[in-house]
Amino acid sequence: MKYIPTIGLEIHAELKTQTKMFCDCKNDPEERRPNINVCPVCLAHPGTLPVANRAAIEHVLLVGMALKGDIPASSKFDRKNYFYPDLPKGYQISQYDVPLVFGGMLKGVRLTRVHLEEDTGRLSHSADRIAQSEKTSNDSRLARSNPNYQLPITSYSLVDFNRAGVPLMELVTEPDIKDADQAVAFAKELQLILRYLGVSDADMEKGQMRVEANVSLGTIVDGLLKLGTKVEVKNIASFKAVHDTIEYELKRQAEVLESGEKVKQETRGWDDVKRATVSQRSKEDAHDYRYFPEPDIPPLDMNKFDLAAIKLLLPELPQEKRVRFVKEYGLSDAQIETLVQDRDMAAFFENSISELETEDTENLARETQLIINYLSSDIRGALAEWGIGFGGIKLTPENFADLIELISHEKITSRTAKDLLNEMIQNGGDPNTLLKEKGLEQVSDEGALMTVVDKVIVANPKPVSDYKAGKMNALQFLVGMAMKELKGTGHPKTLSELFISKLK
Repeated sequence: MKYIPTIGLEIHAELKTQTKMFCDCKNDPEERRPNINVCPVCLAHPGTLPVANRAAIEHVLLVGMALKGDIPASSKFDRKNYFYPDLPKGYQISQYDVPLVFGGMLKGVRLTRVHLEEDTGRLSHSADRIAQSEKTSNDSRLARSNPNYQLPITSYSLVDFNRAGVPLMELVTEPDIKDADQAVAFAKELQLILRYLGVSDADMEKGQMRVEANVSLGTIVDGLLKLGTKVEVKNIASFKAVHDTIEYELKRQAEVLESGEKVKQETRGWDDVKRATVSQRSKEDAHDYRYFPEPDIPPLDMNKFDLAAIKLLLPELPQEKRVRFVKEYGLSDAQIETLVQDRDMAAFFENSISELETEDTENLARETQLIINYLSSDIRGALAEWGIGFGGIKLTPENFADLIELISHEKITSRTAKDLLNEMIQNGGDPNTLLKEKGLEQVSDEGALMTVVDKVIVANPKPVSDYKAGKMNALQFLVGMAMKELKGTGHPKTLSELFISKLK
């Protein structure tokens, strides 16, 4: 039987705000000391009252506008009741039937909603507890049969509430996604948009963005799609895991159906070691959470928010930038994607182009290619090596454009360009000044170059003989030796011409 994959995503992203969602505690994802950014409100002490974070609400409204969603006239918060050790109140303040954003679209996938809630804390398990996980059932039997039996004292879990109460955006899609590749493409584009908007760093490695996949296999009955039983796979922590989770789950469900059994509605998790999904619990329905309006937070009148001002904050979004770059620059799709993926790099690229346009446009097409090539290779490699971004370098677009001019007009060699570039990234400076200070100005005087050519010919009789015998690689060797003698300051084309003339 042919099965039709039907996939929906639920994506959570921690929002960048100064404080947590319902209290004044610092929202600091870099804090490593446990239970530092906590207070009676986010620790759920009796008698405390939550106050909604206006900036977090505006962040979600901005996301909704970017995704062409609808903002209702009013919204509200609800209590989602469930127990987990890192959920201090025993319930989560979330949104249910009236979220901040309804609908929207991204990469051809319809959105159901975008809502706002609070994050949970973090659990940290001891190494012994993890190692003894397979012995848990045996320990429990011993405890029941022997009242004096105690679990090993080295087996424990700790709770860090620094993250508890951090603003958490949740985006829910319609089940429009058909395969793992489309799911990954959607999640990557959303991550990029969140970063462009400045509302979240959405770093999956740091847990700032988590993906949950709802996966089912439908069938065509009388020409209509009959949806299958939905399985939710929670807290997927990387794009590779998103892909592998969905691929595995589609295969697993197909095997279950082919064997004549029914797929169970359940919540599963992805085991990175086993490369498989594992059952966690039966799937809850909405009524299991006993949602009801949060009594301590009044409904939100969206007229109290300056929606027009928020909309003015929308930057040029990734897809808009792709379209414009195609029109304005002669770049390949891969080059455009490299720029779009790093907003700071794209801005640096455009500022450098603007500087070149004030000089002359004679070599602009070639210089544009030089800029993108150096940005995507040498500069990006240096930034990765030093662990910094474009905001942390001292190289300015103005000085970079001057360097590109020198390269374009063959006033310096590629070797000299690389040396200058490294210096400029670390310490800044004008390339023309640095050339003089470091004695790297290119030697083009034929008299000075001929002295070096004569010296190289005398010192390398075998390559000279090979060249005269018709081996053209020998010429490149001789030019290279001359460049070495000149410490990279010779003009390669002039040197080549001098060798050819001398060795006739």
